[in-house]
Amino acid sequence: MKTVKISLNSIDKVKSFVNEITKYDYDFDLVSGRYVIDAKSIMGIFSLDLSKSIDLNIHADDNEIDKILETLKPYIVE
Repeated sequence: MKTVKISLNSIDKVKSFVNEITKYDYDFDLVSGRYVIDAKSIMGIFSLDLSKSIDLNIHADDNEIDKILETLKPYIVE
């Protein structure tokens, strides 16, 4: 598992983010405070406070994580 901070501060960003991660057959969780949301759920994402950065937990094989991180680069907060 790998955890990165992401920013989803617009409706278009949320839609494109969900479209990108649904291409993968792995589980992705968004963690904001005590809430854990399935990152593939648009409705779940909109229940979070999107004005702050959110932790994304990627449950993928180690050899796939680099490829996933490259795809998610526009959303990752340094």
